[in-house]
Amino acid sequence: MRKKILVISSDHTGHGHKSIAESLSEKIGMDKTVELHVVDGFALGGKLLLGIGKSYGPITRFSEQLWKVIWHFSAFNSFLVDRFIETMIKHKLLNLLDQLKPDLILSIHPNFNGSVINILEKQNINIPFVTLIADLVNIYPLWADPRADFIISPTEEAKEKCLEFGVPEERIKVTGFPVRQRFYRETIRSFRKENGLNFLIMSGGEGVGNMNVIAENLLSNFDCSVTIVAGRNEKLKEQLETSLLARFGGRVEILGFVKNIQEYMFAADVAITRGSPNVMFEAISSNLPIVITGALPGQEKDNPLFAQNNNRGVICKDAAHINLVVDGLLANDGEKLKGIIQSQREFVNRNAANDILKFLGQIETTEYYVPVKKLSIAYVANRLKRSI
Repeated sequence: MRKKILVISSDHTGHGHKSIAESLSEKIGMDKTVELHVVDGFALGGKLLLGIGKSYGPITRFSEQLWKVIWHFSAFNSFLVDRFIETMIKHKLLNLLDQLKPDLILSIHPNFNGSVINILEKQNINIPFVTLIADLVNIYPLWADPRADFIISPTEEAKEKCLEFGVPEERIKVTGFPVRQRFYRETIRSFRKENGLNFLIMSGGEGVGNMNVIAENLLSNFDCSVTIVAGRNEKLKEQLETSLLARFGGRVEILGFVKNIQEYMFAADVAITRGSPNVMFEAISSNLPIVITGALPGQEKDNPLFAQNNNRGVICKDAAHINLVVDGLLANDGEKLKGIIQSQREFVNRNAANDILKFLGQIETTEYYVPVKKLSIAYVANRLKRSI
């Protein structure tokens, strides 16, 4: 009999959580031990909570500083966030559990970790609860509730933060970042400088960043073509078309949100992007060297260093000088670029989604009983510290 897993995700807070759910779902045909039922956690809270989830895109597009305030408020007031979400989703979640009767709950969004565990404990519902972290380095307390039966971490860096928040090491499983299968490049990427360069500029599903400045710099300094993916930001797409098409013609292609982004990754020589974990790992899986030009404050803050310190990409702090960064990649017949290609190939775990499903399938659920878990002193201290 298959193990029935309820996956709590998000359809509107960027595309990363949804992509992770899809990467797991597409493997179900190969894994006969589990079945997934994916729901949008924000939809469980009705129109108000769903509206809050949908506000992520506009906020991150137009006011990174406002997002920074929101992120830090959540980090320092995680108890309050858990209580608020708990109140909002309780009724629909209990109805869903009654209808679905899952053997296990998997959360891939931080807002539905402590909140769901609160509901399970108060209702004496003994369903194993597992968290799958969707960030790389800067995780905050909402990700690291030590009451979870297990926490699946994509990186060693995120695991270290979990330990700081008081999660017992034996409950943390490091698997790598799950990426949809179509992003894994089947052929070995090679680089020949004489062929001309193909740059791909993207910034996640919401389309933010200094795309116009970057494109102008590249097109003016290199024999190249540039493809820009503006995401769901229609206003940005129109501005880029007005600014670039008349001057550079067929050397530039400007797209909105696309569902076949992997094809553009395979065709490109270098990607220029922000430090979105999902976009970064999709590029790494495509074996595409990345230049990171920025990151959202909060959860993405240290992602650029994560890539550069491990030779999986480089950082460009000033978009107006991106030509200098590219020159460094191309120096000595592309020595740096080729090194990044090799490092990415050695690093990526093509089986991350399979490994996660296998791990979930092995979690014991028969006559499952877990007493209310005692919170560690380190966990309580961290949560209280962030509430002061």
